[in-house]
Amino acid sequence: MNTKVSIFTEIPETLHESLKTYLETHPDWDQTRVLTAALSLFLLQNGDSDRRAARVYLETLFHNC
Repeated sequence: MNTKVSIFTEIPETLHESLKTYLETHPDWDQTRVLTAALSLFLLQNGDSDRRAARVYLETLFHNC
């Protein structure tokens, strides 16, 4: 079972506008999926190569979440 946790954060308006534009042209993606992919990739690139982050990243990319 994949437990989910909600987070609230503020982002720059220009980034939000870019995200909205992306989502309008990519109906398979939603805000949660984009942020999950971005955060897990960031952790893979800058963290301790945690296999859990790699699994979440791949599941998110291939829409298995």
